[in-house]
Amino acid sequence: MSVSKDLVLTLYRTMVEIREFELKAYELFRSGKMPGFIHLYVGEEAVAAGVCAHLQRDDTVTSTHRGHGHALAKGITAEAAMAELMGKVDGCCGGRGGSMHLYEPAVGFLGTNGVVAPGIPIAAGSALSAKLRGTDQIAVSFFGDGAVNNGAFHEGVNLAATWNLPVVFVCENNLYATETPFNRATKNTSVASRAAAYNIPGVEVDGNDVLQVYEKAGEAITRARQGHGPTLMECKTYRWFGHHVGDAGTSYRSKEEIETWKQRDAIKKLREQALAEGWAEKRDFEAIDSETARIMEAAAALSLKSPEPAAETALDHVYSS
Repeated sequence: MSVSKDLVLTLYRTMVEIREFELKAYELFRSGKMPGFIHLYVGEEAVAAGVCAHLQRDDTVTSTHRGHGHALAKGITAEAAMAELMGKVDGCCGGRGGSMHLYEPAVGFLGTNGVVAPGIPIAAGSALSAKLRGTDQIAVSFFGDGAVNNGAFHEGVNLAATWNLPVVFVCENNLYATETPFNRATKNTSVASRAAAYNIPGVEVDGNDVLQVYEKAGEAITRARQGHGPTLMECKTYRWFGHHVGDAGTSYRSKEEIETWKQRDAIKKLREQALAEGWAEKRDFEAIDSETARIMEAAAALSLKSPEPAAETALDHVYSS
């Protein structure tokens, strides 16, 4: 794969924006200023960055309860996402969705989802729509290892394979579904191998290597866009924090395991590799770091000063037949 400075800095920027957004959200939540609760994506940034770098604005993405990274990578601004987490009117859903219901059709983001696995058939439906309309749009569904034992996984992937739909299924296998180790939930711990049951390609990727994710996602997305049907990608990765903020994540994982995965940080890996290979210079990364810090401070400031939705608007956007 040809690696350019522009590609390296684009992927780096996306990963850093996701990381810093999550850390700022963590800070606001821990200070008591953010309502509800949140699931952080720290440690898994390479998957969203590597996949979404290939997507057109009108391609669609479905996400999960751990979906802030997907939302940012697909084009929702940090300001709109942070304000939504805070339940404010400047949020992408006007403060009505919160962390697990981020949604912005203008950039093709069809929502984070608090329920495990329904994004899979939703993405298949979006891909069917594109096929029937004759566009070159594709759909991507992000989901965790906990979703692959859910019936919606089988139904969505089987339908997409049968109808040869332009969709890429991306499993972010972070080894745990809440507190349950993946190897205690299934006898077949290779998600990629399950593709054989649907007669579609299955690809296993190091989810902490953004260049590898980018390369393999590019192949799958090109295949889908050219009318050759779906691909199942399994990205092996790891969340640094617990299942949600409030779960220390240490009662079912050893500190040694967590530290081992932190040493495989995709952001650090790309930066070190780029400097060693001469793809970019230290000042390039420092400029991105500084700019990103300013963006996140501005996003936090906006989310704090933005008003809450007025009580009289409670029934707006609510429909019945």
